[in-house]
Amino acid sequence: MSILLREYYGNNRLSVRQILGDPVLFLAFGFGSGLSRFMPGTFGTAAAIPLYLLLAQTGSVVYAVGTMVAIVAGVAICGRAAHKLGVHDFGGIVWDEVAGFLVTMLGVSLSWQSLLAGFALFRLFDILKPWPIKWLDRQVDGGLGIMLDDVAAGGVACLILHYWF
Repeated sequence: MSILLREYYGNNRLSVRQILGDPVLFLAFGFGSGLSRFMPGTFGTAAAIPLYLLLAQTGSVVYAVGTMVAIVAGVAICGRAAHKLGVHDFGGIVWDEVAGFLVTMLGVSLSWQSLLAGFALFRLFDILKPWPIKWLDRQVDGGLGIMLDDVAAGGVACLILHYWF
């Protein structure tokens, strides 16, 4: 198809058109950002930035509720997407990165420095998966398993950001 996109996705060989046309898959693929052939998790995290900027303007309670909605809905979204794709934690499923980044920035003052540090820290912990993040990733199945390691990575990154900022 192209150097940036795959022709088909998952064991069930879904096309880009099928993914973008299905509301669950569209969300699971981070509004299409997870379609990237290269570093879909990083693109998914980048896709979370506009949502973060929108929620950051609403106040801490609305931000926290929005983050919880993203997490709870994400369990269902990621679980259904994995089933439709025929792959447990397909790399293109990046809603977990979206929710994990929102967790990272929870209660952090908005600045370009905190945004950049939050992005970098979240990606670092999501990629390296230090204990207990790796344990969660391996021990929990389904949509909850897809979401939980990213929420944990976001939590660790959030703690560090609160120390720094």
